[in-house]
Amino acid sequence: MKILVTGGAGFIGSHVVDAYVAAGHEVAVLDNLSTGREENVTPDARLFRADVRDLDKVQGAVAAFRPEVVNHHAAQSEVPKSVADPGYDAHVNVVGGLNVLRAGVDNGVRKIIFSSTGGALYGEPDVVPADEDHPIRPLSPYGTSKFAFEQYLAMFERTFGLTFTTLRYANIYGARQDFAAEEGRVVAIFASRMVEDKPVTIDGTGDQSRDMLHVGDVATANIAALDKGDGGTYHVSTGIPVSVNDLFRKLALLTEYRHEPRFGPPRKGDVYRIALDNTRAAEQLAWRPQILLEEGLRLTVDYFREHIARLSSRS
Repeated sequence: MKILVTGGAGFIGSHVVDAYVAAGHEVAVLDNLSTGREENVTPDARLFRADVRDLDKVQGAVAAFRPEVVNHHAAQSEVPKSVADPGYDAHVNVVGGLNVLRAGVDNGVRKIIFSSTGGALYGEPDVVPADEDHPIRPLSPYGTSKFAFEQYLAMFERTFGLTFTTLRYANIYGARQDFAAEEGRVVAIFASRMVEDKPVTIDGTGDQSRDMLHVGDVATANIAALDKGDGGTYHVSTGIPVSVNDLFRKLALLTEYRHEPRFGPPRKGDVYRIALDNTRAAEQLAWRPQILLEEGLRLTVDYFREHIARLSSRS
């Protein structure tokens, strides 16, 4: 089938594009390349350089490609940035998303697959792992904007017949993650700094825990959602919390890093402990994570070693 992936030049989106291409689908990417990179896009996919906030360009891309499915990954995805500028966060995640929906309705798109968040929706959860029916009480504008768009998806299905599947992601890590950024990418930041034997800073005590899922498992969930899960919301997760201190120790072993971490202040808008129950995805999408944490971390460290070596050879 023909699939348009918004944000398909980014970390997660580019892996989804690769998986769709490998499965034999015809794929196009819509990305403004503000955080995504053109080199992440396989030559087998068509690239439309456009911002989701520009309705005319979004309409033009969707009309030109005529996809059956739109996989919507384009987003402002940084919790601290959303706290500092909630208006910008909403403009990208809500207004930009609505442009994608309008273009989909106008051009005969059958289905939207939406990459939402699990970690930023529930606040401090009552139970861990939390399921999809847990009360919504985000601590950041980012979580709020993602949930607002989920409501728009349901409305567009009721009013316009546009089918959707929402995938609420855990904390995703793996190759192509932007290690130069200082927000929300703990594995990439730790791994890249350890490979270069640089100091590592942990925000807060390090006892806070996250549900860490390898990006390869995200790609298979997006394949499953092509023909399953219509009208549903699913956690794409492991269901297992791991502390930031444990991540530090595991990565230090893989990189032979000998230094102790530094500790900084906790970040505003972050939850302390979160993990997401993936039972519904297993039952209704026939999806389960396959990559164990230790294997995923090893693959990620190998990627950053090679990536940093390539950058060093160019300088």
